[in-house]
Amino acid sequence: MKNIHTTTGVAWHVSAFRVEAGRSGDAELVGWVRELRARILFDHGRRPDFQTLDGGYADDQELDFGAWHFIGRREAGGPPLGYVRLSTPETGDLFQTRAYLGAERYDEVLRENGLGAAETFEHSRLVVEHQARRLGLGIHLNAFAMGAARFLGAKAMIGTSGTADGQDRFHERFGFRPVPGTRRYVEHYTEDVVIMLYRPGFSAGEFSGLIEQVEEVFPASVVPARHAGLSTAPRPGAAPQDLVHPSSTRLTVAATATSGDPRSGACWQPVLFTPELEQDRIGLQSLIDSGEVREVMDTISDQLTELVTSREPRLRSSPDAVQRAVAEQLAGTSPQEYGTWIWYPWSGRLVHLLPRDEFRLVRTDRNRGRIDRAQQRRLLGRRVGIIGLSVGSSAALTFAMEGIGGSFKLADFDSLSVSNLNRLRAGVHHLGLNKCVLAARQMLEIDPWLDIELYQGGLTDDTMDDFFTGGAGPIDLLVEECDTPYVKIAARERARAMGIPVVMDANDRGLLDVERFDLEPDRPLLHGLLGETTSSDLKDLTHEEMVDVILTMVDRERISPELTASISQIGVTLSSWPQLASGVALGGALTADAARRILLGQPRPSGRFYTDLEILTAGDRSTIT
Repeated sequence: MKNIHTTTGVAWHVSAFRVEAGRSGDAELVGWVRELRARILFDHGRRPDFQTLDGGYADDQELDFGAWHFIGRREAGGPPLGYVRLSTPETGDLFQTRAYLGAERYDEVLRENGLGAAETFEHSRLVVEHQARRLGLGIHLNAFAMGAARFLGAKAMIGTSGTADGQDRFHERFGFRPVPGTRRYVEHYTEDVVIMLYRPGFSAGEFSGLIEQVEEVFPASVVPARHAGLSTAPRPGAAPQDLVHPSSTRLTVAATATSGDPRSGACWQPVLFTPELEQDRIGLQSLIDSGEVREVMDTISDQLTELVTSREPRLRSSPDAVQRAVAEQLAGTSPQEYGTWIWYPWSGRLVHLLPRDEFRLVRTDRNRGRIDRAQQRRLLGRRVGIIGLSVGSSAALTFAMEGIGGSFKLADFDSLSVSNLNRLRAGVHHLGLNKCVLAARQMLEIDPWLDIELYQGGLTDDTMDDFFTGGAGPIDLLVEECDTPYVKIAARERARAMGIPVVMDANDRGLLDVERFDLEPDRPLLHGLLGETTSSDLKDLTHEEMVDVILTMVDRERISPELTASISQIGVTLSSWPQLASGVALGGALTADAARRILLGQPRPSGRFYTDLEILTAGDRSTIT
């Protein structure tokens, strides 16, 4: 057994042992290993397949016999808090990667990388208790498996990696690289899985020094299997002990209410502070001392209760069990130092939240039953572009609330005016604010970790390329809600060329328009309503020509009687197109439903669909007679 310090400054105690292939006498020990892994993999219900019908935990794999096993503890004799397995070529026919890819594709991957089965080891089942993850045990165990493989003569390491919580990016920090074409969704793990490969002769990334250190001390860490000490493994519901937070600094936040002007419209991004990082603790305390904080919102205790009960709803029947689960989650950390503090400079509010992934788990908990956890993670990995943040603002906020997209690009040149207040969720203190900024602020007040890019000059020829492909990456879906015919068609031309689906709400009779350019690359724009018209044909239109084109786009024969009667009065007795908040809200719901189905690969064909509330709620449609 050996102690080595991680980059967090915490020393972890790791024991390594091997269970001989075919040795039945080690069955009890292997059972302990499997239960430890399965309980952590179950993750309070995130991966239900790892729990048995009687409430136990199971992860039975024949690969455990003949493999090296590494157990991480806070100190010798303490409860196991993490685990990783290293399989040697001796059991190569049983490798998870081989079963995942199939024997033929697996051998092909090795050949493509100049490798043979006799020199390839498999790294798998890296699992760490929640409380130990942020203290570096995952880094330590991963380095241990890699150092051991190098000591044992491996020329390559291969393994499966989840992607939901960035596990694949974690392994990339060690020099692993994803194998192209191997990513796919695996029901057993409720997430996408990808094959990753590492060549010990290559760089081990930012942890090269740690892996070299482990390679040297690996022999001293080996213990006989019977001395592995797994009888001390925590049983279900037991709280891991002896976790020490790397900082004992306590943070005191006093509620303050100081006056001050709202921040400028150029400011729309919150500032995030993680108290366990020294630099953030200093920055947070400086902010508090500055007097700029007008209001402190700290409900972390209630959030922690929601977290543990959303993972295990049955805890709600026992307040004592909830308290124990919260204490286990905190693991000795002060509640005020736990999670993230969010500073919203435009409102002067400082808000205390759970860490990002835990916050999102609780925030979308009530989506379950309609959108399961795996689907939620898939949606968060998508980027949505929205053009026009008047009607489009309802879509943007609905998407943010429902978790449809983790990244957004918003484009609108216009600012909020008094006449917009009949349909936009805004207050008089927002007048004059760019509509992109307004939407971004509101979205980030729902989820401060959203990735949002703004195009406050609207979508133009100069910004079109960047909007669709630049910045943080290409968009996966376009919501088009602008008023300019040229932009409406130019954006569709680009979307069709790139195979990006487009959805639009026309804000009249509940009209939802869907164009699946991802499935139909030759589909006519706007279903052919404009014939062969291109965007270049729509430049420099007169007001009358613009009205005529828009009416053609929305199918003048199908618009509501109210809109028909209003057309001739626009510019005479009416200042612009009539719109109501109820219609805008309905549009947000319709576009969100369509986008969710499209991004999840569910049926949502191209076409035009009407949710006309006047017809749907007419007296003869009542189900009560």
